[in-house]
Amino acid sequence: MDRIPDTQHDAHEAAKETAALLRSRALAAIRQRPYGLTADQVAAVLGKSVLSIRPRITELKQDGEIVDSGERRANASGRRAAVFVVAADRQLTMF
Repeated sequence: MDRIPDTQHDAHEAAKETAALLRSRALAAIRQRPYGLTADQVAAVLGKSVLSIRPRITELKQDGEIVDSGERRANASGRRAAVFVVAADRQLTMF
């Protein structure tokens, strides 16, 4: 079995921590807006690159934290983008 160099391991651990923080911040941003947000809007709210936020949105969807509301809004490129809201069963635990 190949051993991962220390620097690669350290970078991987730092990326995991950053991803977790961005996921948490993205979820909080969506939770604060009852009409939901697109990935581009989450990135704008957080002042982050959409390239760092889109994977976090995918992870939140896969974890069942957020769902596609069915609504679509234009993003920066003019394309229609999914609007995400906190999953209904997750909203109940907020209160």
